[in-house]
Amino acid sequence: MRRKRRKFTIPSKYLLLILTVVCVVLMGVSAFTDLISAPLLNVAGGIIVPMQTGVSRIGESLSRKKDEVVNIRDVMARNEELKEQIDALVIENNALAQDKYELNQLRQLYELDQQYAAYEKIGAHVVSKDPGNWFSGFVIDKGQKDGIGVDMNVMAGSGLVGRVTEVGDNWAKVLSIINDKSSVSAMVLSTEDTCIVEGNLETMKSGMITFSKLVSEEGSVKEGDKLVTSYISTKYLPGILIGYVTEINPDSNHLTNSGYITPAVDFSHLQEVLVVTTRKNLYGSDGGEAQ
Repeated sequence: MRRKRRKFTIPSKYLLLILTVVCVVLMGVSAFTDLISAPLLNVAGGIIVPMQTGVSRIGESLSRKKDEVVNIRDVMARNEELKEQIDALVIENNALAQDKYELNQLRQLYELDQQYAAYEKIGAHVVSKDPGNWFSGFVIDKGQKDGIGVDMNVMAGSGLVGRVTEVGDNWAKVLSIINDKSSVSAMVLSTEDTCIVEGNLETMKSGMITFSKLVSEEGSVKEGDKLVTSYISTKYLPGILIGYVTEINPDSNHLTNSGYITPAVDFSHLQEVLVVTTRKNLYGSDGGEAQ
């Protein structure tokens, strides 16, 4: 017969003793671990927490910078859009201003045409001018093919500009009344006293040209009186407004007067003109010094 093995057993008093020792050891280890980990945690907290705070602040700063960059890009894009809109508005305003100016010019020409309705006229554009600030001589875009001829009167604004001196097939040259070579037989509208209006580019710097040989009673002609082309003019049709008396002075001979007039036309800006196709020489000419 086989013998039964004996089971190994620990007496309960020894088992209790072992368990007690194990608990004491574990408690000691735990206390020792707490003693060691507290300083380590303090050291780690002194290093890691500031680093985490710094990293957090850097992250927040970078985020703000990113937002600022995005905002700046949006603002720049908006500025570009606004600049484009402003450029478009400037172009549109310039076009409107040009249209308004041209409309005013056409309105003036229409009123001038109605004022001198007895004369046949052709509209023309100024295409070039003589050097200088004034339109003392210029070329228009109408010529013989359009019925333009030499000595035809030219008007613009409120009155007389000058007369045609040269003609081509599709162009004509105009001599203005402000030109040094120009002289016009004129008449004071209020008194019918005659005089000679002479072009003078030097006095045009002050916006005036001269008149001379005015025979009139003392005080009868005043500043502001209208001067028009006279009936005795050889090349200009009668009654066309030349300008307004600006200054009048008695001559040394005590018989005549001379002075300055302000032209009715703005000779610093001319774009469109009316050419009167009726010529004075059709009415006859009795000669004379002035034209």
